[in-house]
Amino acid sequence: MNKFDYDYIIVGSGFGGSVSAYRLSEKGYSVLVIEQGKRWTPENLPSTNWKIWSYLWQPILGLHGFLRLRLFKHVMVLHGNAVGGGSITYAQTLLVPPDSVWNDGGWSSLDDWQNIMPAYYAMAKKMLGVTRNERGAAADEKLRQMAKAANVEDSFYYTDVGVFFGEKHDAPGTEYSDPYFGGKGPSRNSCIGCGGCMVGCHYNAKNSLDKNYLYLAEHNGVQLLPETRVVDVSPLGTSGDGDEGYRVKTVNSFAFFSKKPKFYTARSVIFSASSLGTQSLLFDLKDKGSLPNISSDLGNRVRTNSESILGVRYPGTDEDLSKGIAIGSGIHIDKNTHIEAVRYPDGSNLLSGLFTVMTGGRPGVVRILYWLMAIIKLLCTQPISGLRSLLPWRFSRETVIFLVMQTIEGHINMRWKRRWYWPFSKSLNSEGKPIPTFIPEANDFTGKVARATGGIGLSSLSEIAFNVPTTAHCMGGCAMSDSPETGVIDAKNRVFNYKNLYIIDGSMLSANLGVNPSLTITALAERAMSFIPNKVQQIKT
Repeated sequence: MNKFDYDYIIVGSGFGGSVSAYRLSEKGYSVLVIEQGKRWTPENLPSTNWKIWSYLWQPILGLHGFLRLRLFKHVMVLHGNAVGGGSITYAQTLLVPPDSVWNDGGWSSLDDWQNIMPAYYAMAKKMLGVTRNERGAAADEKLRQMAKAANVEDSFYYTDVGVFFGEKHDAPGTEYSDPYFGGKGPSRNSCIGCGGCMVGCHYNAKNSLDKNYLYLAEHNGVQLLPETRVVDVSPLGTSGDGDEGYRVKTVNSFAFFSKKPKFYTARSVIFSASSLGTQSLLFDLKDKGSLPNISSDLGNRVRTNSESILGVRYPGTDEDLSKGIAIGSGIHIDKNTHIEAVRYPDGSNLLSGLFTVMTGGRPGVVRILYWLMAIIKLLCTQPISGLRSLLPWRFSRETVIFLVMQTIEGHINMRWKRRWYWPFSKSLNSEGKPIPTFIPEANDFTGKVARATGGIGLSSLSEIAFNVPTTAHCMGGCAMSDSPETGVIDAKNRVFNYKNLYIIDGSMLSANLGVNPSLTITALAERAMSFIPNKVQQIKT
């Protein structure tokens, strides 16, 4: 029998990777998790997102943070790089999508989804500590007023989130011994409602993966390599199909010259590097011949929840709209369009640069003219408040950001090729029909409620300047399906044409969820792990 360094190597420590690591450790397997990002604690998290060197991720520029912004022809994607993946910077909103998503895409016929998924969602909710938001604040009340003005007040709700709120009679910030795992987990402090969830929780209240799945996995003996990037995964032996295991090559994430590669072997490998990360790595491995038989469907049908980011700003307001949790409430303005109220903590105004005055008009170059006209009109009619609305100061205190999501089907494709301005290497490039950058229903709503509540409507600058929407929910590209002609993995998350190779992250999603995908990724990862027997059973068989 071949001797491996580990039974499983997992590439990435986000929702798919952390779930897999913990469940495999419970089943008796030795596991190595490789994560290119850093390990973050309350002591080294940035105090504000203006500290871009420890907030944004772009190592070539010396930025070693946890949030990466990637601009493609069709979309700007925000995603996380850290131990715990996107859970360090996400808004911990954990919602179950409508049942209709299981009837769409290549996975529709693979299982009795509507009957089997509730149990996995329940497991995921328990592990992630999902509860109803108990820190309703000024921005949530603003959204309720807006819903009333738009005649959809009945749709207002407080979000289900992964936050520890403590006991109602205790003061916010109170410390408790492990409230979730019978003493096996870390102690926690109750949420103080500072609004800082997406800059990293400094107060030990956010249920990020390093507090649950990954924490428990490491205590079970799982090894974790942070600041390490996987650059090659190749089958061992002569069969070339992974039957004899894999060799994984890694380098330091932040090294540019003396990379000093290291090698590890494993019986099985799980790709959990996020939708974009997994696609990039698999495209590279297919292109250079390490995994040449990866399905040619790789990169197809990448979805974004059909999103738009809008907002309403109230220059000079005495209310502090930064308080609460990152996404505390939501509404439905029609059967397909869902809006969540988003906030950043006081002083974290970096992403104000993504916003500008609300602009109508047709998508494309013409919209830039509408934007210039909108700015001129704003400054002529409201010179003081208009100017203040365009500046970053007090942005988080004065703004309700709208995260707009739709369940309407739509997708792009990713391809691996050289860019005209950088012919020295290949990278992901988007192709296909443009993703809508202008959602009329959401823009109409924003304009109406801004007028009704005395605010100034905001649009996303990337939508106007580049005609691309912004999303934090990139999904698909390695779809689950019944054949390699229409997908990359099968119903058990196994990569077609290879043995002992899995994909368990957002790239596996085969439909547009219309809600934040983290809970669904977690639930599907739980399902994927249910197919893997205990190590003792596997040895016997």
